[in-house]
Amino acid sequence: MKLRSIELALPDAAHAHQWMIDIWGCADGGQQDGTYYLRGSGTFPYLVSFSENAERFVRSTTFVCSQDRLEQIAHVAAEKGLNAAPTISRDPGGGAGLVVELAEGELLRFLVGATEVEPLASHPAYALRDVPVKLTHVVFNAADAEASGHLVEDVLGFRVSDRTKGMVFVRCNDAHHSTAFARAGFSSLNHIAFEMEDLDAVMRGIGRMRDHKFAPAWGPGRHGPGDNVYAYYIAPFGPVIEYSTPVNKVDETYPTGAPDDWTWPENRIDQWGISDKDFAGLRTAEEAFRFRREWEPAPILSA
Repeated sequence: MKLRSIELALPDAAHAHQWMIDIWGCADGGQQDGTYYLRGSGTFPYLVSFSENAERFVRSTTFVCSQDRLEQIAHVAAEKGLNAAPTISRDPGGGAGLVVELAEGELLRFLVGATEVEPLASHPAYALRDVPVKLTHVVFNAADAEASGHLVEDVLGFRVSDRTKGMVFVRCNDAHHSTAFARAGFSSLNHIAFEMEDLDAVMRGIGRMRDHKFAPAWGPGRHGPGDNVYAYYIAPFGPVIEYSTPVNKVDETYPTGAPDDWTWPENRIDQWGISDKDFAGLRTAEEAFRFRREWEPAPILSA
């Protein structure tokens, strides 16, 4: 199981697409039928899509998996009575599978047979070492983060890696987390994290953003769970986006952490404690993209 992409709807998708190329450092992944795609330097055909719409919402978050995993998810999702439907991807890379709506509206798409592409050969403006490689995680706000964590364990076969006072961190493979549920009291997209090659690439990304007059909303810093270096920004078209180093790799022996395992000295909110955080600005941006189901539930198991 791998996290591949997130699909968003928003106004002026073409402008957002160009900003992500010119400023953020993604590469053009193409355009079709009013949807714009952005890729990284790795082998996924795209990481983010922007579909033109008068309103902002999350269309889906996409994982690629094996046929066995897909069948397991289908059976348990059906048993639990979750809204779900078969799906055929018309996005770059293709594939087919199913889409599942979780209890708070999160829309997760699981594909088999999706193709990959050759690593990026060049970028029109930046060195390849400064281009995001892939998504490292997509985090959701939740009204009940604990219930969401239990649900993805039960239905999707994911595993909770850590719990903090702010989040429940969940993994779908050996990366410490591919998603997480923030204890926000409401349901929406929290942020999208783009994995950079290493710490230097994160810092060069911060420098590039500074060159274009964008300051971090939080960072640089180093998280506890996952141990990744980060810098968060509020994109001019709405969402919170993050430069991140890869998160730690863990295995089945990793002990699930509890909130008391992740505490910092007074006035610190990460390992380094060197950066301020725009709590109010981030909170507003985190409410911008809710979830909207664009499909009707349908049987996902063969008769």
